[in-house]
Amino acid sequence: MSVMDESGMFNVQQTIGSVLCCKCGVPMAPNAANMCVNCLRSEVDITEGLQKSIQIFYCPECTCYLQPPKTWIKCQWESKELLTFCIKRLKNLNKVKLKNAEFVWTEPHSKRIKVKLTVQAEVLNGAVLEQSYPVEYTVRDNLCESCSRFQANPDQWVASVQLRQHVSHRRTFFYLEQLILRHDAASRAIRIQQVDQGIDFFFGNKSHANSFVEFLRKVVPIEYRQDQQLVSHDVKSSLYNYKYTYSVKICPVCREDLVCLPSKVASGLGNLGPLVVCTKVSDNITLLDPRTLRCAFLDARQYWRSGFRSALTSRQLVKYFVFDVEPPVGEATVGGQKYALSYVQIARESDIGKMFYVQTHLGHILKPGDQALGYDIYGANVNDNEMEKYRLSVKNGLPEAILIKKCYEEQRERKQKKSRNWKLKSLPMEMDDSRGRVDPEKTDKEYEEFLRDLEENPELRFNISLYRDKDYQASETASMTDGEGAPSVPIEELLADLDLSFEEEDDDDEDDMAAE
Repeated sequence: MSVMDESGMFNVQQTIGSVLCCKCGVPMAPNAANMCVNCLRSEVDITEGLQKSIQIFYCPECTCYLQPPKTWIKCQWESKELLTFCIKRLKNLNKVKLKNAEFVWTEPHSKRIKVKLTVQAEVLNGAVLEQSYPVEYTVRDNLCESCSRFQANPDQWVASVQLRQHVSHRRTFFYLEQLILRHDAASRAIRIQQVDQGIDFFFGNKSHANSFVEFLRKVVPIEYRQDQQLVSHDVKSSLYNYKYTYSVKICPVCREDLVCLPSKVASGLGNLGPLVVCTKVSDNITLLDPRTLRCAFLDARQYWRSGFRSALTSRQLVKYFVFDVEPPVGEATVGGQKYALSYVQIARESDIGKMFYVQTHLGHILKPGDQALGYDIYGANVNDNEMEKYRLSVKNGLPEAILIKKCYEEQRERKQKKSRNWKLKSLPMEMDDSRGRVDPEKTDKEYEEFLRDLEENPELRFNISLYRDKDYQASETASMTDGEGAPSVPIEELLADLDLSFEEEDDDDEDDMAAE
């Protein structure tokens, strides 16, 4: 049969011929074996010799699977990591070509995992046959070495990380806790203890402690020292058992601290400052000169080489009233944060009659009538040698005040009736009062200040996870204007706190069946 195309030419349609199967006589497309698919499968089974059932070991304490001989792999139920682990456990799979693999649903408490595999192989006379078959994995509970050691003696740890910061507050540890939770960095820790000026992490394996210290090195400027203590020694086999301790010290310079740089450090940074404000602490320390908007970045190696400390910390902030703000004379963007240089007229809350005319880097957010928090250099008793040297060397003297941030205390007082619609997760920490008592009232106050910092600074909450509070209920007595102007977290940045359990799913299924 021919068909005329648009050009008027006749094209003959090509048809694929069919042959009869040599076994059953069914018409089919020709192939090298001259047999249909059903007959090929009856003659040849390409899955013969492949494993159809296998036993795997699972640690119920740390949700890890044993990869022989001694490696334990953490996998979630029906995840791609678990599927890869299951496929690698099969032997002789290299004899065929794997085309597809997928899970077959089973009850989570049945201790069975089923995987459907689709494979290809050449059979009679080069014909390619594709076939699917199920593989059943029997899950056996078996504690891993770390969990079994912990079950026998919870205090039997191999490596510990002692994290310390010698400052008068715990704001750094609150932020670091959220980073650890987000990256699941302490999932291998068998115990976590909160002590005065720090946190102790205990691990059942030295490599886990090494990984945790490496994570800390990437998020905060630290220096650490490793020590080891001999626990036991087998003379016949020459085996030694040690306990390892990592003493990790975090940089004492925190965000919003005022620093007077030593002369060598200031000259090395292009004559920056020397009075600078720390605006951000990550793996680098960001320093900003509030009078010129120049900035510099110090990594951990550069900082620990000089080891300077803060002249004034956030515990010494003073409230100021802003009476006049001149138009900005310069702008700069440092680390995604915008700053504007302006002259402002301010007065301390405790002494309204004494006016100060100072420069500030907050000209883009301050306006007359606002309140601000800053350092009272005019009346502060600063115990810092570098600042005393700088005071004597400057002809015009030091600035009377350096503003750090805008204050929203009045707006927060009107917002007290409203609770937060978000929350943070926390690490399962134990309190250890044997090495310094932790004041709970002071800790609660500092934690509230940390939550306020998260509301005020979007950059600070960029690397942490905030969750919606399911128990949040809007107050009926609070008006819509209460707390207007106070910073808050947009609902778009909040994550849903999923708490899935098989009991809840079973209850939902029973309710659906009853409804039907």
